[in-house]
Amino acid sequence: MPPSAQPITSHDGTRIALYDYAEGSDLPVLVAVHGYPDNARLWEPVARELSNDFRVVTYDVRGAGESDQPRERTAYRLERLEDDFLAVLDAVSPDRPVHLLAHDWGSIQSWHFVTSERLRGRISSYVSISGPSLDHAGFFIRNHRPVGQVIRQLAHSWYVYYFHLPWLPEHGWRRGWAHKVFGRLEQSADGLPSETGERSLGDYVNGLNLYRANVFQRMLKPAERHTDVPVLAVSPDGDAFVTTPLQTDIARWAPNLTVRVVRGGHWMPRNDPGLVAQLVREHTHQLTS
Repeated sequence: MPPSAQPITSHDGTRIALYDYAEGSDLPVLVAVHGYPDNARLWEPVARELSNDFRVVTYDVRGAGESDQPRERTAYRLERLEDDFLAVLDAVSPDRPVHLLAHDWGSIQSWHFVTSERLRGRISSYVSISGPSLDHAGFFIRNHRPVGQVIRQLAHSWYVYYFHLPWLPEHGWRRGWAHKVFGRLEQSADGLPSETGERSLGDYVNGLNLYRANVFQRMLKPAERHTDVPVLAVSPDGDAFVTTPLQTDIARWAPNLTVRVVRGGHWMPRNDPGLVAQLVREHTHQLTS
């Protein structure tokens, strides 16, 4: 059974649902951040795999799961997501840095965390799966060669433009036809569909604001964001949404970088939790021993 939700409060008053799989344990803390359109339940199989190695902590990103669902688009900016993450750290590990694991939009926001001066010294290591920094992606689109890799990524990102349309994406989720389209994509490259009831309608609809509040703003005016945190960038070779170069051509931003291209599709935490756990153990071994 997963732990019960513990409400904590972010800087702007938004309540965040936190799940502590080993509260009070002296094990190193690993915070796992889910993406879109998931909630913290995505990490349950990984948390079981890592129960002897880490005190695993997850949380529902604002708008998802049992966390509050702000209606204003500006409430979903990366700066507000950073406030939420800081509230999580202050609640579970105020005095020691944590290890960070993230997927999809969880990785996008976690790149913002590991490159933030405000969070310097709070993160020991970072494992990123299928999610780039939006700022790094902005420079990639502008400057990357060969151009064919950029064109390929833009084609993979078709859904980003769709999510920015007014009304239609929300209508698709509410009417059900969008679930069928994205469900087929989710099952591609040996993927598995999400369990019935794992996601709510709010997870799909509210999370659209993550894209609308951040993507074009960041990519059109990318910032120079660097980190000295040890980063493992994991790229599944069958990812239907994020190409390998976009995730891994980042040594100028993260000099302490390791890259792993692995077999699998986009939803690795659900489809292969054992591999995710193995990658986390390998990346953090020297830091936790």
